[in-house]
Amino acid sequence: MDFFTAFKITGSGLAAQRKKMDVITGNIANASTTSTPEGGPYKRKVISFAADPLKTGFDRQLKDAVNAVKVGQVAEATDDFKKVFDPSHPDADADGFVTMPNVNLMLEMTELITASRAYEANATAFDAIKNMALKAIDIGK
Repeated sequence: MDFFTAFKITGSGLAAQRKKMDVITGNIANASTTSTPEGGPYKRKVISFAADPLKTGFDRQLKDAVNAVKVGQVAEATDDFKKVFDPSHPDADADGFVTMPNVNLMLEMTELITASRAYEANATAFDAIKNMALKAIDIGK
């Protein structure tokens, strides 16, 4: 595998994890949003990743083994909303209950830490590939 392919793979991982962190921070920021322009409470977003085959010079046996990552889709979670009794809230229904977003802050923080660690791992791999490329250049001198 050439260095550019390795750079593409780690770069795609960096971009995908950054997008995941963006989605998670949006969820955290809207954890208490009970009224959206679409109507109703904020709906938690979830991100999925998909393989992105690279067009490389590998033979037929290995062509499916080398993939980058791409964002598959960002969809709304199907979890149920929470009902909280707060008759003084402006979005309370006739019974005094407020429909709260389906965002679990503990889960979001765990996902954020996981995405951050994956981003760091990709950055470390990118740096290692860069150092290998520089060493290869030094060998040629």
